[in-house]
Amino acid sequence: MAPPSEPPSEPLSGRAARAAERRQAIIDAALDEFIARGFTATRLDDVAKRAGVAKGTIYLHFKDKESMFEELIRTALVPLIGRLHAPPPIGGSVRDAVEGFARTFIQEVASTRRGDIVRLIVAEGPRFPAIADFYYREVVSRGLAAMRALIELGVARGEIAHKELARFPQILVAPALIAVIWQSLFARHAPLDATEMLRVHLDLIFGERRTT
Repeated sequence: MAPPSEPPSEPLSGRAARAAERRQAIIDAALDEFIARGFTATRLDDVAKRAGVAKGTIYLHFKDKESMFEELIRTALVPLIGRLHAPPPIGGSVRDAVEGFARTFIQEVASTRRGDIVRLIVAEGPRFPAIADFYYREVVSRGLAAMRALIELGVARGEIAHKELARFPQILVAPALIAVIWQSLFARHAPLDATEMLRVHLDLIFGERRTT
């Protein structure tokens, strides 16, 4: 009599999908905990409970709390910065490219949970320099390089009169960063029209738009 056959194992693609779902659940739960408690007070036990997984499952995906936070930066913010490296479309101005990115940043970061990640870094980065270093390397330095390239293109095209602006690309994106901080601290006292502030800021740099 032939031995009973073993039940078919779960296809690799199915296991991979379930692992990806658990990983995403952990990331989502970590963000909730970081926002609610701050980086220092967040415990892996609480992340596991919120994600509905065993604590040991977290270690299958992340070695510690710091690597978990780095993954939040990598998945939520790095792709946004990648959009800056695309040159302006044919016929498009440098101002249009800068304005498009800044509007996206305001819409997708300043008023969303991504903004909470940035605010956590601002608040707790000085105590956890490894996280601040990771954020600088993966987000800030890339963003500054792309913005500097846009400024230099604007100077070459005659769109930007002050060539020294390329030394301080932080100036160009300052309104977007102000919007992130203002949203959490002062919005209930004095709501900020970040889009209108951006328009005024870009008028100061590029000159007022001509209307027909």
